[in-house]
Amino acid sequence: MRTFSYAVVLTGGIASGKSTVAKIFKEEGFVIVDADKIAHMVLDREYKSISKLFGLKYITDNRVNRKALGRLIFGNPTEKKKLENFIHPLIYREIEEQSMELDKIKNPYIIDIPLFFETNRYPIKKSIVVYIPKEEQLKRLMQRDGSTKKEALLRIDAQMDIEIKRTKASYLINNNRDLNSLQEECAKVKQKILSDFR
Repeated sequence: MRTFSYAVVLTGGIASGKSTVAKIFKEEGFVIVDADKIAHMVLDREYKSISKLFGLKYITDNRVNRKALGRLIFGNPTEKKKLENFIHPLIYREIEEQSMELDKIKNPYIIDIPLFFETNRYPIKKSIVVYIPKEEQLKRLMQRDGSTKKEALLRIDAQMDIEIKRTKASYLINNNRDLNSLQEECAKVKQKILSDFR
């Protein structure tokens, strides 16, 4: 049986509000598979391999020091590629296994994959894009992380442009207003998803 048959990807730009949208969909009864949580789990599980690849200084108490590793790979394409080549197939396998189980239920479920379009790795047809304009994205990211404009722009520019992601969406959620508006947008998309998977 082909996997990901009932999957819908949740994606968007950094600081666009994906976590809030995931929480709303969870409250609406959707199962959420979180690629970031899986990545953290895989990193911790594979700490010995990470120490061989990058050195013991990136391991603290038998766990990967994600902040230190993040500083190493950010802005270093060679090291970043090395990490991605190792970890992405393991993350994929974990998500694939969960997907195979969820497909048996024959209900749509959501896989939260921040870099879905960038990696082009998952054969999933339907996607929800959480959209905010780049200026708003920049403002929220600086507020959230306490970063400078330059640091925030670097992180935003490391991803596919939000306007391009917007054009690729099966379902678009505009998160440029308040929480009530966001909940209304999510409710509309929920109905479309349920209708599409009937």
